[in-house]
Amino acid sequence: MPDTLLFAIEVTLNGLMAGVLYALVALGFVLIFKASGVFNYAQGVMALFAALTLVGIMEGQVPFGHLLNVIFGTELTTFGWTLPSVVGILLTMGVMVVLAILIEKLILKHLVNQPDIILFMATIGLAYFMEGFGDLMWGSDIKKLDVGLPQGISDVIDTTTFGWFGYGFFIDKLDITATVVAALLVTVLVLFSQYTKQGRAMRAVADDHQAALSVGISLRFIWVLVWSIAGFVALVAGIMWGAKSGVQFSLSLIALKALPVLMLGGFTSIPGAIVGGLIIGVGEKLFEFFIGPMVGGATENWFAYVLALLFLVFRPQGLFGERIIERV
Repeated sequence: MPDTLLFAIEVTLNGLMAGVLYALVALGFVLIFKASGVFNYAQGVMALFAALTLVGIMEGQVPFGHLLNVIFGTELTTFGWTLPSVVGILLTMGVMVVLAILIEKLILKHLVNQPDIILFMATIGLAYFMEGFGDLMWGSDIKKLDVGLPQGISDVIDTTTFGWFGYGFFIDKLDITATVVAALLVTVLVLFSQYTKQGRAMRAVADDHQAALSVGISLRFIWVLVWSIAGFVALVAGIMWGAKSGVQFSLSLIALKALPVLMLGGFTSIPGAIVGGLIIGVGEKLFEFFIGPMVGGATENWFAYVLALLFLVFRPQGLFGERIIERV
């Protein structure tokens, strides 16, 4: 088999793995959009905040330590303990639930039946607030996140493919783990959305707030539930991205890469988020491999957005989104 073809296969596999990481972020957007009809601009910052909180809890860091030191002249840094990753993840999940409750009480309950643009603007404000609050709470330095996930080249795949083709494929163990986790997460979310009472209530709230209230559905409970689930998804995405590239404030920008994923898969489809992520991941890698050298490279920075633009022109609802037909 030609070396170029083998390398293209390796690039495709790595693109699939990258697409899974994009899809993990997009899932949070889909969940909130399905429950409220609003695009949550703050989802990327939620992933950052979850990762910062997890690192801070595991390392026993004192929240707002540097602020307290300035105000009171103390030298607080840590509590002097470290926690296992499982305990840290569980405590961080609790923090994300508390965050969801606060968002509902302080923001969402005051915006019931407001135009979608008002809710969207509220999520923009929330994003900037959470980014600054996370900086104030945990500091802005780059942090290492280690929850025990395997990293580095997969020796099994490298050895196997070398035996088959005489060329070993470089596949990161962390990407494989992310793929498995994403598959399990999507399966659970689809089952929850389709076959549970709360999942059906979420869809009812998305269709019509007033109608949902009239049949006894608690709008406030559903919003807390869906923001909590989105927080869990943000935590998973934050763990994967943080373990891969460190926990830093540029992590919040992964939300921008989730936009093309949503435009391809559809804003209302959980499986669509995964499929859209895989298409973007593979597409940008292969485009860079075949076309990049002809145009000077760096095509991964804009390929996804050009592809999303084409979808907006010819299929604005995405591959799996619901076609909206309004009669006038």
